Amino acid sequence: MASLRDLKSLGGLVYSTDHGRMCPDCSKPKAECICKLNKPLPTGDGVVRVSRETKGRGGKAVTLIKGVLLDDAALEQLGKKLKTACGTGGTVKDGVIEVQGDHIERVMTELQKLGHKVKRAGG
Repeated sequence: MASLRDLKSLGGLVYSTDHGRMCPDCSKPKAECICKLNKPLPTGDGVVRVSRETKGRGGKAVTLIKGVLLDDAALEQLGKKLKTACGTGGTVKDGVIEVQGDHIERVMTELQKLGHKVKRAGG
């Protein structure tokens, strides 16, 4: 039987049926995570860049939104608004919002309505 110290060296508890996802740093449920309070906001030039990408996606286009200066929770909310406006699915990964399909113009107008400075990136 492995000791508690051995389990901690493996990365600790990741998921609990009682609380759901657990933070690997502070070992608290994600909703009660204390280390996310200490994370700095992303920095940048304040310009949101919108581009289209097909690499590694089987030829299917994805609209990428980068450079949004929001914390993780607000970024998730913005992603949800943009996906709803486009009527498609998508995800938020590593500070980048991905919206399925080629929706560059629609995403840019929605972001401008929300008060963001937007630029089209790429070709």
